[in-house]
Amino acid sequence: MVLGACAAWSLITAGARDGRPEGVLLAVLAVTAGYAAGRISGALLPVAAPSVAALAGLVLTVAVPGLGPQFTAPLGHVGATAALLALGTGAACAAAWAAQRPAARLLLGALAVVITGTAAVVGSIAGFVACAGVLLCSLAAGRLPGRGAGIVALGVTVAMVTGLIWALAGNVLPEGPADALTGQLTEHRVRLWRDALSLARDHAALGVGPGRFGDLGMTVTGTPVPDGKPHSAPLQLAAEQGIVGVVLLGAGLCWILHALWRSPRATPVVLTAGAALASVAAIAAFGTALSFTAVAVGAGLLAGVATAHPLMEEERPVRRADVRARGERLTP
Repeated sequence: MVLGACAAWSLITAGARDGRPEGVLLAVLAVTAGYAAGRISGALLPVAAPSVAALAGLVLTVAVPGLGPQFTAPLGHVGATAALLALGTGAACAAAWAAQRPAARLLLGALAVVITGTAAVVGSIAGFVACAGVLLCSLAAGRLPGRGAGIVALGVTVAMVTGLIWALAGNVLPEGPADALTGQLTEHRVRLWRDALSLARDHAALGVGPGRFGDLGMTVTGTPVPDGKPHSAPLQLAAEQGIVGVVLLGAGLCWILHALWRSPRATPVVLTAGAALASVAAIAAFGTALSFTAVAVGAGLLAGVATAHPLMEEERPVRRADVRARGERLTP
């Protein structure tokens, strides 16, 4: 229902503002296809499916032109590379938690470390930070008694990153932190955000229409090689589809977090996938990662794997609280 509403609203705003909804529809289709494939493959092959996905993400990052070394890559490709690496690390860690043999867990954990190292080698600072964060969250997930607090923390983190970007675009941050962030994110990107926020304020109801930011944004029109995007998913939706577009984007994130909370998979698998998906959401807040089909498919695939119903019951750690709830005794 959420994905259908996203597609329907993009068509409505496109019809009202003479927009081009193809990009939004393609992203919705990619997430839907990836999620369906993840649910099926996660049920049949709960270890092999995320393992193959992790290897595929690594190969795409290294081999595909435009998603390789980031020393001279365009602005949008940086976020796509970081997102793919974060998804690959999350998939490898999730597969390691799902594996029952120690050797398989060790091998898959080593794959996650290799993907993290690859982020440093190709020069993706954001990718390295995201991969390292996913690794740390995965290690911590094995010690948590439940998943509720972890999922709430992931949602709050994404909300804080989005709020920080919105505050920077609205020029409400103190001068010192604002200058520091602008220096890291580049003045050009911040100007794009401010153009998007200005359009969102002037067209709060329906936006300017999908795909029309490049026609109206002053910073984009003055760029020698514009790509027509503000490089922020929430700000792009606010400018092109109004407040309803932003609400639907938030509803999509809440849907994923709720699906992870209700997932029958083991808690470490769920929280590891959630950390990777939260990293992608944070990267998309200051980049165009979701505009790349591989990222959208990968995010849907990992979400599907983490919420699938495996045909074989997974091995779960025995906790004292669970044993006492069943009225059993712990063996010495």
